[in-house]
Amino acid sequence: MPSSRPEAVGLLLRATRFAAWKHRDQRRKGQRAEPYINHPLELAHVLWFEGGVRDETTLAAALLHDTLEDTQTTVQELQGEFGEEIASIVLEVTDEPSLDWRVRKKLQITRAKIASPRARLVKLADKICNLRSMISSPPQRWSVERRRAYFDWAREVVDQLRGTNPSLEERFDHVFRQRP
Repeated sequence: MPSSRPEAVGLLLRATRFAAWKHRDQRRKGQRAEPYINHPLELAHVLWFEGGVRDETTLAAALLHDTLEDTQTTVQELQGEFGEEIASIVLEVTDEPSLDWRVRKKLQITRAKIASPRARLVKLADKICNLRSMISSPPQRWSVERRRAYFDWAREVVDQLRGTNPSLEERFDHVFRQRP
């Protein structure tokens, strides 16, 4: 259990600090424009408290999951700070920003099925958190139709992750039932 192992606690604190610094000037797209760091913190919270995930590597990757996609962080920087394993998980859940958004969405569906077990957990927690945010603080300019389409797409991704963690899958299904 990480709380009883100083090196695990240290890893999670380093990952939290790194993510907070990298996302320091970012806000979420929702109406509340929350500080972006709340999102990776929420992923780690969902994994620990709702999914029973106690693996510090997965939790650290969850905290860092958007650093490659949404900040100037490089894979080499993540490897240097957190090692190959964590960097690899983060890379697995990272969209390529240079691709058209429609291509990125399709790739998430196809890549989900072949993702590593740890990346599958991070992706599952990410979809749960994103749907919860879409319910509580949707992006201001998103129509109901666009929010519904997002929910439907998220379900397509999660359907590829089934069998990963029954508790998290049940949480996702519960949130999905609140589809606008």
